[in-house]
This record gives sequence, structure tokens and C-alpha cells, in this order.
Amino acid sequence: MKKGSKIILSVLVVIIVLCVVYRLVNKAPSADLESNAQMEQIVASSGCISCHSADPKLPFYANFPVAGKLVQEDVRLGYRSFDMAPMMEALKNGEKINEVDLAKVEKVIADGTMPLAKYYLIHWGASLTNKETQMALAWAKSQREAFYPNPLADQEWANETIRPIQDSIPVDIRKVMLGNKLYNDTRLSADNTISCASCHGLNTGGVDNKAFSEGVGGQLGGVNAPTVFNAYYNFVQFWDGRAATLADQAAGPPVNPVEMACKSFDEICEKLKADAAFSKEFTEVYPDGINQANITNAIQEFEKTLLTPNSRFDKYLKGDKTAMNADEIAGYELFKKYNCATCHVGENMGGQSYELMGIKRDYFADRGTELTIEDNGRYKETKEERDRHRFKVPGLRNVALTAPYYHDATQATLEDAVVSMARYEVGEELTQQEVDRMVAFLKTLTGEYQGKLLTNDNFPETK
Repeated sequence: MKKGSKIILSVLVVIIVLCVVYRLVNKAPSADLESNAQMEQIVASSGCISCHSADPKLPFYANFPVAGKLVQEDVRLGYRSFDMAPMMEALKNGEKINEVDLAKVEKVIADGTMPLAKYYLIHWGASLTNKETQMALAWAKSQREAFYPNPLADQEWANETIRPIQDSIPVDIRKVMLGNKLYNDTRLSADNTISCASCHGLNTGGVDNKAFSEGVGGQLGGVNAPTVFNAYYNFVQFWDGRAATLADQAAGPPVNPVEMACKSFDEICEKLKADAAFSKEFTEVYPDGINQANITNAIQEFEKTLLTPNSRFDKYLKGDKTAMNADEIAGYELFKKYNCATCHVGENMGGQSYELMGIKRDYFADRGTELTIEDNGRYKETKEERDRHRFKVPGLRNVALTAPYYHDATQATLEDAVVSMARYEVGEELTQQEVDRMVAFLKTLTGEYQGKLLTNDNFPETK
């Protein structure tokens, strides 16, 4: 062995010994501590935050020639995929942990997949003891029970990251009826040809099944239209998250020059006020009359009713073991195995976080086409470099009905989307059997819209 290699090996041995001593001295948190305090101590002592933070505190060996390169690359990739700072802040303040952050942490602890194998020697001190692992998993379960209860699910599935959709939520029925009319009213567009329903049809999965929707004068948008079904559950609206609420989202397209092309909401209000019967109906619900805030509020109230409960998957979670066949159940297990259920969480199976498009491989380089402004994703709004190519995770409910897929509509089929997601987000090349089973599972997510336009009877291929 060369002298240089011996020195490097000796350094690594010293590091391992120091890490062993560190872990022996820093034992698991006291069982008397409250669970948040236990978890905060576990994360701090394991060094997770060193890799998953914008301002990492690097260990002394980060300056070593070989070990340092590994550490710095680990930090770069760790922060790129998951910023733990918001979770640590919430822990410190006793606040609710983001549902996706909770699922990510729980998954890697349950699987024992962190630290990564190739960094194991350098990160040996980050490994959890059995006691710490049990504490962390108990903490995750208690968080989910406290902040993300799952009363509709059978007890067997009560701690899943995915929850059945509610049959309904409280709404003001008068506003709903008015909002329904506005949703289908072409007067919200400059030339009276385009309504909300034009791009978000309720008989086509809440989308138009086009790569890019057509606006006034046949103009094409630059991003694939997301579904309106179950959008109530999203933490923000649009791929880039620029709308905080459904009302904010409803305010966008009418004045977008490519979509509905009105110069302002004043133009819309004047057209609606000219309709005496509609104006009377409107003021009976909103005494202060027709204005932007009331129009978008009514559309929001209507969109809150666009829930699609009672999919076969929901019935399975509720305890009906006959609702899904063996291949579909196997598909769900693969969905969880390959970490899909860490980002596609909650009732809508998504819509709770922004995630990078291309964690494991450069999706945009492989796509082979010029970048567009829409490819910037969340960066469009924040101008933070970390947010470039980061998008709101789409919900997967009724996904069998909403092709084509991705913000850029590059994936024509569910099969294409599954293969691509596994490759770019998880770093896995799936077998054909795995693809078939995951697609079979995704087809069980078609629910029942109370308006009777979106049902499995209308879409027999999803049965």
C-alpha cells in the first residue's frame, strides 16, 4: 500500500473511532422528554441538518482531500432534495410539521436508508440507534395522529400518509350555485368565448386533455392545465404556487392576456351588471354587489364542492379488501416502496409541497428541448436559485383521466409518467411488471363526483 493511501486510511479510521465515541457519549434522548424535544435532539445529534440546510455546519474533516469531497457533495445533494430547516423551526416552536417533511423523515428512518451507503464511513455518527429509531417513528406517528387525523380509514391504514377523500365539506349553497354559473360563464373572457369550464371540464377529469389549453383567439398557454377536482386540498394553486387560495387562482385567468384576455375585472363586472336578472341574483347573495372579490369568492365556493370521494382505493383504505385486486394492491406497495407516498400525501395525494423536477437525473437536459419560462417553476415567483425547476406536486386523484402529464405535457400516458418519475425522482429503472402494477394502482384513484359527470361508469377503462 502506498504511503498516501495509508495516511488516508488512517484518517478514516480515526474518524470512525471519533464517531463511535461520539455516539457512545451522546446516547438516545431521555424517555421523559416530550416527543418533539426527543426528535429535535435526535436530529441535532445525528447531524441530519448538516446536509439538509442552506447553512450547514460542516465537520472538521470536510477540509480533508478525500473525505471533504464526499461530505461537500453529500451536503449539496441533501439540501437540493430536502431542506430540513422549516421542520426544525416547527419542532422548536411546537408547531405542525409539514405533511411531506413528516413523511420523508419517517420513510428514511423506517427503511434505514440514511445515511447513504457510499457515505457511510464519513457519516457513521449520523446513524440512529435502535432506541432512537423507535423514538423517531413513534414521534412521526403521534404527529400524524395529532395534525393529520385519518378517521375515515380502517384502523389498519390509520397511519398511512394518504387519506380517503371526504364525501363533502361545509359550503354556502347559495354561493355554490352562483359560483357554478360563473364557472361556466363565457362573459369572464374578453370575446365571450372562454369560460373556466373550457379548460377545466367537469366531464373530462377537470382538465381539457390538451398539452396546452387554448385561450381567446386560439392562443396557447405555456403550461399544462392542472385539474380543478380536489384542488380544495392543495396548499397553494398553480404549478408555481403563485395563488394562495382558490379565489386567488380564479382571479388569474380572466385577466391573463393569453387565456381569457380581459383588461381588468372592471370589464367583467360591467358585462355582468348589464344582465338585470343575473345582477339581481348576485346581489341577493352578495349585498355589496358584483366585484372581483365576490366573483372569485363564489367560484371558490363552487370549486370546494369538486371533490371525488369513493374511489376504489378509498374503499380499500376504508376496509373493503375486495375493492382492489392483487396487482393493484401490489402497485400500491410499490408506490410506497419507491417513495411516491412521501410527496403524494394527504387526501389529494399531492399538492402539499414544492419538489425538484429531476432529483436524481437532469430531466431538462435529457428532454432535449429549449427551456421555457414555465420550466423555472417556483423560481418564477421567488427568484431563489434553489427553487428553479421546483414545482407544486400535482395531486394524483383521477390521474387516469388527466393525460397528458407533467407541467410540460411531455408524458402522453400513465406508463410514460411512471417510468419517468421513477427514473428522475427516485433513480430507479422499473421492470415492466412494476410499471404495470403501479399503473393498475393509479387507475383505482378515479373517484365519484357528486355532479355525476366524473364516475367510473363514465370511464369504464378505470374499473
